[in-house]
Amino acid sequence: MCGIFGYKGTRDNASEIVVEGLKRLDYRGYDSWGVGVATGSELSVQKQVGKISEVHDGMHFPSAHTAIAHTRWATTGAVTQANAHPHMSADGSFILAQNGIVENFSELKKSLREKGYEFKSETDTEVIVRLIEEVSKTESPFLEAIRQAFLQLEGRNTIIILTKEGEIYAARNGSPLVAGLDSHTGDIFLSSDTLSFAAQADQMVVIENNQLVKVGTDQKLELFDAKTGASCSYKWEPINISTGTIDKEGFDHFMAKEIHETPSVIKQIVHQDRTKMTQLAEAVKNAHQVYVVGCGTAGFAAYQTAFYLRVFGKVNAISLIGADVLSYYPLFQKGDLIIAPSQSGETADVIEVLEYAKKIGMQIASLVNMPGSMMTRMSDFPFMCNAGPEICVMSTKVFSSQITWGYLLAKTVQGKYEEGRENLTRLSDEIEKYLTDGEKLQQVQDLAALIASREHIFLLGKYQNFAVMSEGMVKIVEASYKHAHAIQAGDLKHYAITLMEKGIPVIVAVSEDEVKNDVMTAINEVRLRGAEVIAIASKKEDNFDHFLHVADTGETSALFNVIPLQLLAYYLAVALGNNVDKPRNIAKSVTVK
Repeated sequence: MCGIFGYKGTRDNASEIVVEGLKRLDYRGYDSWGVGVATGSELSVQKQVGKISEVHDGMHFPSAHTAIAHTRWATTGAVTQANAHPHMSADGSFILAQNGIVENFSELKKSLREKGYEFKSETDTEVIVRLIEEVSKTESPFLEAIRQAFLQLEGRNTIIILTKEGEIYAARNGSPLVAGLDSHTGDIFLSSDTLSFAAQADQMVVIENNQLVKVGTDQKLELFDAKTGASCSYKWEPINISTGTIDKEGFDHFMAKEIHETPSVIKQIVHQDRTKMTQLAEAVKNAHQVYVVGCGTAGFAAYQTAFYLRVFGKVNAISLIGADVLSYYPLFQKGDLIIAPSQSGETADVIEVLEYAKKIGMQIASLVNMPGSMMTRMSDFPFMCNAGPEICVMSTKVFSSQITWGYLLAKTVQGKYEEGRENLTRLSDEIEKYLTDGEKLQQVQDLAALIASREHIFLLGKYQNFAVMSEGMVKIVEASYKHAHAIQAGDLKHYAITLMEKGIPVIVAVSEDEVKNDVMTAINEVRLRGAEVIAIASKKEDNFDHFLHVADTGETSALFNVIPLQLLAYYLAVALGNNVDKPRNIAKSVTVK
């Protein structure tokens, strides 16, 4: 949720370095931010409400070789300057920032208050600071006090600490943490993801759960077991990640740029390692039961992947939402296989499921976009989206990557890998034509302007299109802050028909498949009640009030239909004056439950 960044090195502009790193992390939360530097004799801290990406000047820090920074997505405590991280110890000897939730912070806070500690914020983070202060009274060195305090925290938490002498400490349990190294200068970076320092470091090490880091004044990284305090060995590995161009490249927003990158992302999936895909396909065929698990947008990617595995692979695949898997635990058994798509590879609810699955001997496959993620390291079959940086908090090209990969996996299980690749290559070409057709883009923009004033938007889909329309619902909600509702076309008459009235916009995907007649019947039902039908289809029909023409790409039609839905959400956000790339109240990576 929150983003952590730290630097210790040879350069004396540490504050500028961590701010630039933090700007690459603000997809993780942008309610507030804070920066702290160590001069060797004191700590200097600045904190503000708002987005770190909007900071260009105005910060005045002393020259320093060491700094930490934090961008916040509020979980405990309101969005205020006092609640922004980092938080300082009472004696000014250290500052601390956190990514996570201390689930037992109320009990800890009560106990600390009884011992005379005062609190300046509403956050669970300040509780960690006071707890370390308390433990430091009886434990030394400082590393041991941090370790003992960290062990008392319940929940998924990662912390980073900077002392006035310029030492950095960090500890991980659940929320991500990676270290980077510039092997030419010896500069050390600590961050919530690799991308944030990939342009400045050439080596990395992933900090594992229950590990504690110390970067001392000698600029050397040491690693310890947080449970025992024992020293841990580690090995720097090359950073194999393209940082991409972190600018809009002529587009008004990152979201528009990333939608337009979809054709190239699909081609990356087409060129997946065939051997790895075949090995996973065999595991899918041999599995007792296949589950596909995701959250949010990745939850609908899981739904679509399971659909393709059933239809093309003839596999009994079940899609599940990560936060609501508990009732399936009694059914999980050795010999089952879980497939987990995720943008970050650090989604807390999914990782909890994977931890349980691994414990009982289930196999795990993952598809993520962030190298070095926890889900990748947990997987028997790790795959990468290779979609490049996705800066907009609303996922577009990564979702397309996930469902494209799910389709190719299903075709591989079916024994038609090459056919799948050919179909996806054609799909990529057709989407590219669509995205360069100014008239078609203008149609979507005009429709967005038409429905921007409507308070309710409904979406209908069936068969291959239901998960896609559900994801369209997610995008419209995120972009417009309006109520949108995706409905199974066949279930319309069972409840939602009562909501249909004059002027209600209903977006419908109509593919040339075996359920087209059923979808057309649903269209007639809503139009009879006065609803205004916006059809995404390859052929115009008389009962369409508005028509968004897409190519008929056969069994990949649903993958194409994603594009006009994403564009519609984009243009809605623009028409309404909303923050396109950073919608209110959400973060791209949800690393807490």
